[in-house]
Amino acid sequence: MRQRAERRQHTENGAAGNGVAAAVHAEAEAYRNGEDRPLGAYVLVMAVFAAMVAGAAGLARLSRRQLPDSVGPWDVLLLAAGTHKLSRTITKNSVTAPLRAPFTRYTGRGGPAEVMEEVRATTGLRHSIGELLTCPFCLDVWIATGFAIGLVFAPRATRLVAATFSVLTGSDLLHLAYAMAQQAAEG
Repeated sequence: MRQRAERRQHTENGAAGNGVAAAVHAEAEAYRNGEDRPLGAYVLVMAVFAAMVAGAAGLARLSRRQLPDSVGPWDVLLLAAGTHKLSRTITKNSVTAPLRAPFTRYTGRGGPAEVMEEVRATTGLRHSIGELLTCPFCLDVWIATGFAIGLVFAPRATRLVAATFSVLTGSDLLHLAYAMAQQAAEG
């Protein structure tokens, strides 16, 4: 609420008076639909992501690293399972809660060995980071990109890390299957 009033005052003072800034402001307000949505912070998070990718691409070019000729189906499966597990570990695991604590608030237990959390801040960069750290689907993009960069700079180490998290994914599935079989047997 306070931010909307400040934005309105900012516009009335003429700081956003030029056509482009006024149009951007109007589009942002239309998108928000009366809610506090930290669009500027989302832009910053996307800029960090883009800078990371551009930096890796520049470093690869300077060091004359070649892109892999292809990414085989086994690498795709390995990286997909590794990305899935690493994103769930970071966003949902109780042991990694200290990484999320500055941005989230514990709300209860989730699935097996997982917690449920909500984003603490309602506006700004802290909110955007909180959303990223509580959403495995959102974090997947960052992790998959990290693995892709890893395939360029350190393919063996990247495959080892991805394989480790892929094994954990398989282990989780076996634990869940065992628990379901136990429940079925108990009736």
